[in-house]
Amino acid sequence: MSIRKEQSSAYPWNMAEQLDKRYALLGAAIRRTREDANLTQRDLAGMIGQPSSNSYVYRLENGKMKVSLEQLIRIADALEVEVHDLIDF
Repeated sequence: MSIRKEQSSAYPWNMAEQLDKRYALLGAAIRRTREDANLTQRDLAGMIGQPSSNSYVYRLENGKMKVSLEQLIRIADALEVEVHDLIDF
């Protein structure tokens, strides 16, 4: 019984770690796509409804902030790509 308890308590830790890695990959894809489009972080922030907030985009690109599906769609639209282009990992 103690083995099951140990496994179940470890599961959320592994999931959180995996999610953090995926948010970092998503952020890297956003940064790469933004740079390919010759946009600054401030440019992108304004295009997605975060005017004058390059720190918002910085946090996204560095995997420090979770992004909602709605915001991800806005980002993809602003970068003129499909959502799946940003989450192809």
